[in-house]
Amino acid sequence: MKFPQKHTLEQIATILNVEYVGAADFPVTGINEIHVVEPGDIVFVDHPKYYDKALQSAATIVLINKKVECPAGKALLISDDPFRDFNKLTKYFKPFQKATSAISESARIGTNSVIQPNCFIGNNVEIGDNCMLHAGVTIYDNTIIGNNVTIHSGTILGADAFYYKKRDTGFDKLLSGGRVIIKDFVDVGAACTIDKGVSGDTIIGRGSKLDNQVHIGHDTQIGEQVLIAAQTGIAGCVVVENDVVIWGQVGVASGVTIKEKAVIFGQSGVGRTLDGGKSYLGSPAEDSKKKFRELASIRQIPYILEQIKK
Repeated sequence: MKFPQKHTLEQIATILNVEYVGAADFPVTGINEIHVVEPGDIVFVDHPKYYDKALQSAATIVLINKKVECPAGKALLISDDPFRDFNKLTKYFKPFQKATSAISESARIGTNSVIQPNCFIGNNVEIGDNCMLHAGVTIYDNTIIGNNVTIHSGTILGADAFYYKKRDTGFDKLLSGGRVIIKDFVDVGAACTIDKGVSGDTIIGRGSKLDNQVHIGHDTQIGEQVLIAAQTGIAGCVVVENDVVIWGQVGVASGVTIKEKAVIFGQSGVGRTLDGGKSYLGSPAEDSKKKFRELASIRQIPYILEQIKK
């Protein structure tokens, strides 16, 4: 998430009321999660296990809960609770805007696009040309939809990320300041949910097609010409490359990559990165040819047991 304008390290430290390490005028341009950071970004870390990863990341400002040696060319914000202060920055730079109408006055809707009754279009939404939003679609703030997109009834774009920190008092929510971006020629079926990024974007690539009741988690990137069948659930921070086919009721764990032209058969569970150009089956998902041979062998067990008895 980029700030509307560049800030200094001292300004950010003042907002958070924390100590800082680095030049007062050190430039700060945004906040992001570790997997999408770039120079000018703040990344937060609150566990020693991940200190090195954060300090050596592309982020040039690290919001951290211990004063450590600052790498050259970077700056630190020292906080007793980086998770809380990351939320504070999200609230400050991307505050909640109350809706005042079913279709926001700040929404931009392109030529020949049709918005059916009972849709909700939030603040700062952009919808391209020749789109069709069927009745009862909900589009949260800051969503961007390209041209020639069809979205069926009951679908929700831009709900919050499912991201919590467990504390003694219960679960503390990490606030979402990212967006959903739908590229051109995408079809989204009925009753789908696509969550916005925590600080980055959840992206559905050009020409991809989602069946009914598909869930896409925060910060996930779906490539071009991807087919996803009904009741598939894809967790946050997943990368699905171009021309992948995912059949019904597949579950995909957070942080994995499904590479180009892979095919995932129905009811499979994907818990690791999968190579492209192959088909997969089972939970955990494995090469389908290997899996089918295993299943054929299992069917021989009763016969083998009968032979042993003889």
